[in-house]
Amino acid sequence: MELFWQNGAITVSEIRKQFPYPRPHMNTISTQVRLLESYGFLDHEKEGKGYRYHAIIGRDEYRNSSIGSVISQYYENSYIDAVSALVKDDKITVEELEELVKRIKQKK
Repeated sequence: MELFWQNGAITVSEIRKQFPYPRPHMNTISTQVRLLESYGFLDHEKEGKGYRYHAIIGRDEYRNSSIGSVISQYYENSYIDAVSALVKDDKITVEELEELVKRIKQKK
């Protein structure tokens, strides 16, 4: 998605050129782009024999959608279980949790 936000509308061939060697196969990139489009993150316009794809959602909306998808898929829609996993794996500190509680209280 970052490529679309940085470059605007871009073709699969142009995306491929952004990768270092050995570059992924065109079919691999095309499959990923079509998946992003099927999720509602991209749209396309016909250009010659191919398509030019562009983002139709911003970073924040994409980020929130991605987090929600991970929590739904791996934590049975439990945000508490997701945060608990971060605590268990020492990925979040007590201070960060206190900051999170502070933000929640300020929002109400």
